[in-house]
Amino acid sequence: MDPVGQDINLNSPNKGLGPAGGVDSLTGVSMEGGAMGVAAVNTLPPGLTEEEAEELYSELTKVEEEINTLRQVLLAKEKHSADLKRKLGLSPLNELKQNITKGWQDVQTSNAYLTASATLDDIAQSEAYKKTSETLSVAGQKTTAALSTMGTALSRKLGDMRNSPTFKSFEDKVGNIKLG
Repeated sequence: MDPVGQDINLNSPNKGLGPAGGVDSLTGVSMEGGAMGVAAVNTLPPGLTEEEAEELYSELTKVEEEINTLRQVLLAKEKHSADLKRKLGLSPLNELKQNITKGWQDVQTSNAYLTASATLDDIAQSEAYKKTSETLSVAGQKTTAALSTMGTALSRKLGDMRNSPTFKSFEDKVGNIKLG
């Protein structure tokens, strides 16, 4: 089949129809629902007779019809499910919350989580952890004190500088400039 004249829009009802009009290029089945005559097929796969090919096309048509029926049934069931959920006040957000809560509960009861939690508890109770924690705490306190002292010293220096005669003279000159 010549792919140039073929409708490739997947949402099109004419999907797969070529210029011959009515034969699905992928399945070889007539779009009218019947099996395509084997004479319309240029070549048969090796070891397949015309009769066997017609039987296979017929079976393919039936299977595709069953698939379409199942899709319709599934769509109806999904709609009914959505209606029931709406009547029960179950929103997608509520379902997501429930799924997340259940997932978190599953994680908390998993062997990996329990093992990791026990390991972290063991580490927190170790002497090395306690010493490191104390050292970091002392270092944090000393850093805070040093920064506070430095801030106080900077504030004092800036105050001294502002009260200096040079800064007063500069401030007077800038204040006397008129923008133009």
